[in-house]
This record gives sequence, C-alpha cells and structure tokens, in this order.
Amino acid sequence: MPRTIVINPPGRLPLPSRRELWEAREVLWRFGVRDLKLRYRQTALGVGWVVLQPLLSAGIFSIVFGGIASLPSDGVPYFVFTFAGMLCWTLFSGIINRASPSLVSNQALVSKVFFPRVLVPLSSVISVAVDVAVAGVLMAGMLAVTGIWPGWPLLALPFWLLLVVLLASGVGLAASALMVTYRDIQYIVPFALQTLLYASPLAYSLSAVGDDIRWLFDLNPLTWLLEGFRWSLLGLAQPAPWQIVAAVVTSVGVFIGGMLVFSKMERGFADVI
Repeated sequence: MPRTIVINPPGRLPLPSRRELWEAREVLWRFGVRDLKLRYRQTALGVGWVVLQPLLSAGIFSIVFGGIASLPSDGVPYFVFTFAGMLCWTLFSGIINRASPSLVSNQALVSKVFFPRVLVPLSSVISVAVDVAVAGVLMAGMLAVTGIWPGWPLLALPFWLLLVVLLASGVGLAASALMVTYRDIQYIVPFALQTLLYASPLAYSLSAVGDDIRWLFDLNPLTWLLEGFRWSLLGLAQPAPWQIVAAVVTSVGVFIGGMLVFSKMERGFADVI
C-alpha cells in the first residue's frame, strides 16, 4: 500500500518536523561520514592532523602568553591549561567553519533532492566530534602524566560539551542559511572567529584580566563555557551560578534562533543557491 505524506503549513514557529528529521537521520550520518573521508583522503598524516593542530596552537600560546608575557594559568601547567581551552575552541570553531559553507558546497543536492536541508549543516557536528574525541584521548594522557584529577566535576563535562555544540550549531545554521544569499559570510565568519579567539580567555586565565575590562569578558558566552570546561576537566574554580544559567539560556536560545533563521530562509534555497 503506498504511503501517504501529508504536508502541513508551517506554524507560528517554523521549526523542522522532528518526525521528518528522525526519518532522515541516515542522511545526517552519511554527510558526516563523507566529510571525514573527504577531509583526510590523500593526506600524509591523516587523522594525525586532528592532534597536531591543537598541539601546535597550544605550544605557540604557551610560549607567547606563558613564557614571554608570563600570564598566570591558575596553578596548572601552562601547556595543559591551553590545550584544554583548545579542545573547547576546536569544537566551537570547527562546527561553525564546516557548517557555514555546507549548503553552498552541496548546492546540487540542495536544489534537486528533497530532504530536511537542516541536516546538512548539522552533520558537521559528527565530523568535528570525532576530531575532538581523538584529541581528547591525548588530553586524558596529559592529565594522567601531570597527576591532575578534577574529581566529581568531570561528570559535568558532557553538559558543557552539549552547550558548546548547541551554541556553535545555532551560529552555524544561521551562517549557512545566510551564505546562500550573501556570499560575504564566507569572509566574515573566519574574521569573526579569529577576533573571538583572542577576545576569549582561551590561552590565558581570566584572573589575568584587569577589573576595568573584566565586564567585557563577562559578556562573552565563550568565557562562561571555557570556565565551565576547565572546571570539569582541570578541577579549577567553579563558574558562578549566574554564568551557568546564562550559558544554558544563551546556548539554547542561539540554537533555536539559528534554527528559526534557517527555516525561514529555507524555502528560497533552491532558487538562490
């Protein structure tokens, strides 16, 4: 018996149908696996780049901020302190960098094949998560060698990872939808991320920030996430309760906002792309 598909008009909040997303879950997986294969195909180091990139970045930041500038690292070896921040940043920036151009890169499928197109930018989470997991094994080795054990806060690490994924996915969804119409986004996103990299306490401790500009860092959602990430991973000071609440509200809000922007612009993708 042929299957009947009922198409309903969008509601007040034009969010994607959860049923459609679940039925097309294999598309999400296929896009994520394909991204991994294409990225490391015909490379000499292969997955080694996943470890090499944060290692080099952490090493450079340790020399510049820890060795030359002599900034504090809250009692943690500077390289370990920086590498932990790089894990959080790799997850955040990786999702945005790969989600933003995903629709334009797959314009043939987007314009000719029907499926929940929101799965295209969301599939970047899979490939980036694999990268972070591989680098996370190295992070675990560093903690074992240095004797750092955060204790029970380690149980909250998945919570902070989820918030980072939600925040980055929301930005990535909006950027991917906007890039279909405004190709300037491909230049704006790398510049914005580069600026945010140095405007966030990633390679230096928040205690090194002066009181006169501390409020600027307190307004940065990445500050809340980095502080929570290091609390769970390195056993540093627990974030203030308001930061935890603000991180949850902002991450969920940005994700829903990005989904709404994507859904609103989705109808014109095939005509514009």
